[in-house]
Formats: sequence, C-alpha cells, structure tokens
Amino acid sequence: MKTNLYIVREIEPLTTDSTVKEAQIHFNELTYTHFPIVKDGVYLGCVSEADIRCYESDKKLSEYQYALEHFFARENDNWLDILESFAQNQSNIIPVLDDDNKYLGFFELSDIMNFFNDTPFLSEPGNVLIVEKGAMDYSFSEIAQIVESNNAKILGLFISKLEYDVAEITVKISDADINNIVQTFRRYSYNIVSKHQEDTFLENLKERSKYLDKYLNM
Repeated sequence: MKTNLYIVREIEPLTTDSTVKEAQIHFNELTYTHFPIVKDGVYLGCVSEADIRCYESDKKLSEYQYALEHFFARENDNWLDILESFAQNQSNIIPVLDDDNKYLGFFELSDIMNFFNDTPFLSEPGNVLIVEKGAMDYSFSEIAQIVESNNAKILGLFISKLEYDVAEITVKISDADINNIVQTFRRYSYNIVSKHQEDTFLENLKERSKYLDKYLNM
C-alpha cells in the first residue's frame, strides 16, 4: 500500500494566528476529533475538539500552544503503524509530515480502515478461529504448522488480547475442514475460544454428559 496516496491535502490546517472561534467553527463543520496547527508550514501539534470547547473564543491558538498533542505520521509509513497511531491517540485523523517536519496533510481513519477491509484477512472467504494459550507457550510458527498440516492456508493472524499471561490469537483460515484444525489445536494444548458448528468434540461431550445424567438418574 502506498500510504501517501491517501493523504488529504485539500483541507488547510489552522495556524497559531487562527482564533479559537475559527477552530470551533472548523470542528462544527467537520467530524474530526483533532485538527492540525502549523506555523510557517511547520507542524506544531493537534488541538482536540474536547479542549477547543473550553478555550476563550476571542484568543489566538498561539496562547494555547502548550496544550497541543504532538502525534503524526510520515508520508510513507506502514499502514499498520498508522492504524496503531490512530488507536494510541484516540483520533480519527493523523497529520502527515515530510522528513523536515513540513506539514503535508493528514490521514483519515476511514481511508485506512477501507484499505484494511480490502486485505485478504477480511475480503477472502474462510473461517475465523480464535484460540488462546499461555503468553510464553504459543508461537506463530506452531500455529502455522497446525493450520498447514490440515491442508489449509493462513490468510492472517494477530494477537487480539493479552491478559493475565494468556495470549488470545485470532486466525483467518482458508476454507478447510475446521473440525480437524480445531482438534489439532486442542492436541497442542490450545484452548478454543470461538464457537464452530463443525466442532464435533463439544457435541460429543454434550452427548456423553446427557448419557451420564440419564444413567445417574436411573
């Protein structure tokens, strides 16, 4: 992905000479959580919508420069790094700078998410399997081996949760016999978090449980 193709350049940033009132009007007209501030074309930081509502409307933004947030991306950053920056800064725009910190424009969260929607992880048909194992015990190579040993291919995987030394891994798998894959994960001591209709192991446990209850109640 050439991320620089997604830079929004049409909307001019605010400057330190802009008034708070002007900034408030920008936020009223747009749906952004933040807006970039520049001085002589050099990026200084972002003012947040939450902050701008508390400022005195007749003052210039230069008087509130101390409160600016300083997150940004470079024009050729990897899209995953950009997506991470969106999450870390709880923003729906990320200012884009060149190597001299000159302001170029900004990325919109919706554009980056649309690219993610086009990746095989979301666009290709397949099964989503969620497994968990001790954070020190799992490995991506082992997960790949389990999937590929069952004649399937991994379309994507990521750590979806890391809590109490337990890692939850979400795996997108090409169409295959999901039941065999699930059973193989269990043999490698992975707990299966997601539910699958083809998971005969759980159905067998239920049948045995019913039989045991019937036997004990005779």
